[in-house]
Amino acid sequence: MVAIARQLRLNLTASEKVLWAELKKSQLGGYRFRCQHPVYRYVLDFYCHSAMLAVEIDGDVHKERKDYDAFRDELLQSIGIKTIRFSVQDVMTSLNKVIHVIREELHVRANQVPLRGI
Repeated sequence: MVAIARQLRLNLTASEKVLWAELKKSQLGGYRFRCQHPVYRYVLDFYCHSAMLAVEIDGDVHKERKDYDAFRDELLQSIGIKTIRFSVQDVMTSLNKVIHVIREELHVRANQVPLRGI
């Protein structure tokens, strides 16, 4: 999975590049996101460990795999990771709204996620 994640990082989609430019370098209130981060047998588009938050960008392929995505989100939730999803169109046309939703979720998660040891 690590090799797959590394390869995906080298080949980000246009929408992933746009959102990554906003998430990298702790630009959202100091929260650090990782790009194409492996968790269990999945690679998350963006992941913030301190908030236990995954951010996914759904392209057309996700329209045909809603059951798979729901199962994946449930599994991640069972280990404490919340997933929020945005469409490619949302990222490309309403980036400010997407960032606002992510900030709000980080705020909510900051009050819910217990501190974990290193």
